[in-house]
Amino acid sequence: MFLELLAVIFAGVAGAGIMMVIIRATGGRLPKWLTPVAAGATMIAVSISSEYSWFSRTKASLPEGLEVVETVETSAMWRPWTYAAPITERFVALDTASIQTNAAQPHLRLGQVYFYGRWSPLNRLNVATDCAGNRRAALIDAVSFASDGSVDGAEWVTAAQDDPLIEAMCEIS
Repeated sequence: MFLELLAVIFAGVAGAGIMMVIIRATGGRLPKWLTPVAAGATMIAVSISSEYSWFSRTKASLPEGLEVVETVETSAMWRPWTYAAPITERFVALDTASIQTNAAQPHLRLGQVYFYGRWSPLNRLNVATDCAGNRRAALIDAVSFASDGSVDGAEWVTAAQDDPLIEAMCEIS
């Protein structure tokens, strides 16, 4: 976040400098108040560009084995341009290398899911997926595993037929 703030400040200085050169090159025919306007417009443009490029930059830096399974796009009143093109502020990534199965319960999968947010810390959650029942459960402290491979104490949530997390976990064998 600090580096983005520095980038915005330097962009504002550069925008003001370019406008000062343009004013001088035109022989002072343009009004001098265009200098702070150019600085502000440049700062806004760099901020918007940074917001829109966050998801692609973060996705490109994901380690091998992390697969983006769902994105959350938002629009906001204080950012009216997002109604034309929503910004991806959050996404869910599945660690495909962490997926485990049990021979006694072949329809159950265990895996790690990561929740990325634009201005929030990274969160990790262990998830159990029942591919046959189209449901999933967060694996928290109260959950235990029985000797037959079943999950005890889990709060199962029935998901929609096209749930991207269940689809991603169940396609891996």
